[in-house]
Amino acid sequence: MTDTDTLVVDITAEALEKILELRAAEAIDDLYLALRISGVGANGYVYETAFLRGDDLSPVDHVERHGDLPVSIAAGSVEDLRGAVLDLSTAGPSVGLVIRNPNTPSPGLGLGGEIELSGTPEEKVRQLLAEQINPAIASHGGIANLVAVDGSKAILELGGGCQGCGLAAVTLQDGIEKAILDLIPEITEVIDATDHSMGANPYF
Repeated sequence: MTDTDTLVVDITAEALEKILELRAAEAIDDLYLALRISGVGANGYVYETAFLRGDDLSPVDHVERHGDLPVSIAAGSVEDLRGAVLDLSTAGPSVGLVIRNPNTPSPGLGLGGEIELSGTPEEKVRQLLAEQINPAIASHGGIANLVAVDGSKAILELGGGCQGCGLAAVTLQDGIEKAILDLIPEITEVIDATDHSMGANPYF
């Protein structure tokens, strides 16, 4: 367990005040705020927060101090939480803590090497889907089909494991869309026309 000046997360003044108030209610002086990512849900990472005594922390966890509050971050969550902000949310009927995390649990496409595309923009998209994108997402039981090219827009439909998947938007934006926009300059926008409410067997 290392106490360091290098902060992984930021805590707003409002959130810090609320956390200290909650900790004071525990009537125990040496409590740490423990943070960890416990998995991936439909909207991204799922977080766990708790107050723990110093003796209950893992010796490999990252510890940083925010004013009077020591914060412990599980070793396996450090990189995925780096740059996140712990804030106070006033949305809805109650006040609560929310983690605004710039990192996404994108599975990544793991595309292969360089590919030479030829033909019309539509033919290039179909070639890219067939030769690189669909083989990459096949391991998730997914498939991406081109519905149409409308001017500079490519309209796609995701099927298989991608249909109804909570991370489909991440896969599309961070993987498929990026590959198409990077490799086919004639395309400037990728539109997801999938009806995700029909997905019955998402991979995630």
